[in-house]
Amino acid sequence: MLILGLESSCDETAAAIVSGERQVLAHRLAGQESEHRPYGGVVPEIAARAHVEALEPLVEAALADAGLRLADVDAVAATAGPGLIGGVMVGLVTGKALAHAVGKPLVAVNHLEGHALSPRLSDPDLAFPYLLLLVSGGHCQLLLVEGVGRYRRLATTIDDAAGEAFDKTAKLLGLGFPGGPAVERAALAGNPRAVPLPRPLLRSPEPHFSFAGLKAAVARVVGDYPPEDIAASFQAAVVDCLIDRTRRALARAEGATALVVAGGVAANSAVRGALSTLAADHGLRFVAPPLWLCTDNAAMIAWAGAERFAAGLTDPLDTPARARWPLDPGAEAVRGAGVKA
Repeated sequence: MLILGLESSCDETAAAIVSGERQVLAHRLAGQESEHRPYGGVVPEIAARAHVEALEPLVEAALADAGLRLADVDAVAATAGPGLIGGVMVGLVTGKALAHAVGKPLVAVNHLEGHALSPRLSDPDLAFPYLLLLVSGGHCQLLLVEGVGRYRRLATTIDDAAGEAFDKTAKLLGLGFPGGPAVERAALAGNPRAVPLPRPLLRSPEPHFSFAGLKAAVARVVGDYPPEDIAASFQAAVVDCLIDRTRRALARAEGATALVVAGGVAANSAVRGALSTLAADHGLRFVAPPLWLCTDNAAMIAWAGAERFAAGLTDPLDTPARARWPLDPGAEAVRGAGVKA
């Protein structure tokens, strides 16, 4: 089984070919950091135009890398949401056109499911169910991953995601874009106990996350402490919140085989280290994808497409692009979280 995957939900354009045996035969990615750096964040209109220009050459290059023709793939998987709607539409329409051109099935992939299943691409021993901390720029959730297409949300953010807080902190400190890696680098030279910052909802009976107050607290102390100390103290506060909420979720994750982290913030070494310790304390395996699979990429979309295709799940060509698309649409509404929960 060979799946062509396309990803364009934010500011990374990517195409990949993955086999059902977990082989990444090709992966091509085009970033947009230089286009967005002057603005300190992703500009949706600029991102969408860049996807239009980059996607076709990336698909051609990925097929060439794998020594394949488009007709050789068994299905085309494309991110159909959630994300910046202009970018999502570029990738999904391209996927539909390619699938239609060669008479292959389309698999419309939830970008979050791509992250959720990505650890199974790199770890063939990871079995369902597992507790997943999905932590990225737009989402911060704890999910019990029960199977392909089966997700039970245990917690979400009631305001900002951890990744968004990293990006805003980097902007406040003048550390550059992208923000997450910049904050992590600065934190290496700082004192994580130097700046008194809040830990929102720490030890609260409420299971959810909140990072808006932490982000606001950082804004208030800029200029009062060295940037490296603020970065280190901010990162320590985020880790404390993530561990506290994940520890609470573990008590509700009946039968979990592992503690898993995925998403862009999963590339942060402090986050990974603390979660590894937490898993060991609970007698669980800790699983994290390799760093390149944590950030947005097409290999995870192709793999999610492979898992869905193997389960007989394909989609019609009139499948819509979605700016919002929760993995657990039946989850209880959460104050402040809105439809992105």
